[in-house]
Amino acid sequence: MSLLNRMIERAKQNKQTIVLAEGKDQRVIEAAQTIQNQNIANVIVLINAADVNDQVRRIQNEGIQVIVVEDSNKLNSYSLKLFELRKAKGMTKEEADKLVLNTVYFGVMMIKSMDADGMVAGAITSSSDVLRPALQILRTAKNVRLVSSFFLMDVPKATNVTNKIFAFADCGLVANPDANELAEIAVQTAKSFDYLTKEEPKVAMLSYSTLGSASGDLVSKVVTATEIVKSKYPNLKVDGEFQLDAAIVPRVAKIKAPLSNVAGCANVLVFPDLQAGNIGYKLVERLANAEAYGPITQGLSRPVNDLSRGCCSEDIVAVAAITALQSQNI
Repeated sequence: MSLLNRMIERAKQNKQTIVLAEGKDQRVIEAAQTIQNQNIANVIVLINAADVNDQVRRIQNEGIQVIVVEDSNKLNSYSLKLFELRKAKGMTKEEADKLVLNTVYFGVMMIKSMDADGMVAGAITSSSDVLRPALQILRTAKNVRLVSSFFLMDVPKATNVTNKIFAFADCGLVANPDANELAEIAVQTAKSFDYLTKEEPKVAMLSYSTLGSASGDLVSKVVTATEIVKSKYPNLKVDGEFQLDAAIVPRVAKIKAPLSNVAGCANVLVFPDLQAGNIGYKLVERLANAEAYGPITQGLSRPVNDLSRGCCSEDIVAVAAITALQSQNI
């Protein structure tokens, strides 16, 4: 059974209520139908009144809950709650009234008000416009300092490596983490990988250097981050700094890092910055014909996940299932 199918089966066992905030998009409509037909989650589709069409009416007739934001009896309570949350930052009630008409803000307020468990958006909305309300309203989870992201990579045709399933972080959110932030990304991604895949995380802190083969500020950041993680989480398998081949190829690891218990078998790859991470996941996705699920947000008090604007309906279903699993774990 594939990684995705395993996650879908687990999502079904404790159904969560997941909001799809972009009901005007055909891919979202198709995803909602699949989520309902496969019984993955209780799905709610949000839409503005001006965008309601025959397809939306059809899924309503199929029993999928569609909320036309302007017609919701929760508008005023959500607006008031948003105003109370943000008035110290200068928000007026009139501004709150306007914002909750935006389906993404409305969806986040549903989660804040415990009317839903998680949200997926981004098919037609920029990442910043998806994550801004989540960060403003939901904020970080307890004992978490940083919201970051990762991709789950399923690489069934990978050769000469130990693993077929990986987490890549951060590939979508934190642009240039310092050593403490990089350590936080590593720890959070290890926890996410453990829960979502049910496999033991083995964390490689990536660089252009392997255990001192090169030096410089870029390497030093990774070395320091690795030391931070090891000191705070001595039971977590983490090592570095590693070049990528030393991290995942056993033959290379025997040469470059023979004493490491992570080298050659890493499944959580922590990139030194967003540029490296984003390039890395796209290379693997395109050249290795891998399935890339994400970016998955981690560190929020409740799960909100962003989509690539180039996504298909199957991608939305996958992210919805992952969002449901994240909600189960809160």
